[in-house]
Amino acid sequence: MQVRQSVVSGAFYPNECDEIQHYIAHFNATMPKINVDITARALIVPHAGYIYSGYTANLAYNLTASKRSDIKRVIVIGPSHRVYLEGASIALYDAFQTPCKNITIDLDYSLALKEQYAFLNFIPQAHSEHSTETQMPFIAHYFPQASVVEIVYGKIAHEPLSLLINSLLDDAQNLVVISTDLSHFHTQEVANAKDKYCIEAINHLDIQNLEQCEACGITGVKAMVQSAQKLGLKPHFLDYRTSYERTKDASRVVGYASFILGA
Repeated sequence: MQVRQSVVSGAFYPNECDEIQHYIAHFNATMPKINVDITARALIVPHAGYIYSGYTANLAYNLTASKRSDIKRVIVIGPSHRVYLEGASIALYDAFQTPCKNITIDLDYSLALKEQYAFLNFIPQAHSEHSTETQMPFIAHYFPQASVVEIVYGKIAHEPLSLLINSLLDDAQNLVVISTDLSHFHTQEVANAKDKYCIEAINHLDIQNLEQCEACGITGVKAMVQSAQKLGLKPHFLDYRTSYERTKDASRVVGYASFILGA
């Protein structure tokens, strides 16, 4: 069995299962009551260390799991931070390692996608990637029976990625996860202004205004917004915060937000 090894456990999130469970329990204990009138088909979530953005991401997973017990496959799409690549890479492994369990990768489904979309290849080094990996402990916790698909993208326009998302959402039992952080390394005041612009653009499904949005996963966000327009999905904003809440350093922060998209 070929396993996609975890590479950022112990750094971005704990490398012990009980510590991850403790994080999630803490996040859930401090959740406000949120009324969401849509059933999630897709999420937009951050991918920083859990001490910074885990609460924000957990909101989306918790609320989705509370309404959906039918999810059989979670497709995680995130930007490459370390490896330059043209197009995107899809993980052709049998399983994905997490501290709590190895999650089955739907290899047959992944192979079929690779054959269908010319921009998809398998570049093993691209999968030493935290933007996708940080989602996996949440998936293992909230959707324990689901398999996963990992897609890491590089230089690619949002339009072909949106066509892929459209086809993924043809299957009602799929959940699409778009991984992105927002602005990087501005003051708290500047970050809040920049990130508010991004959040409003997503809330209004406004691709044109997303051109001015600063986000490491902006291509995935644009693709998701285009698919939401086509498929009639509505966004629901959940949470926004910056790294300031943890570091108390307002001179250089990173922004994080989460959304559910559904009908």
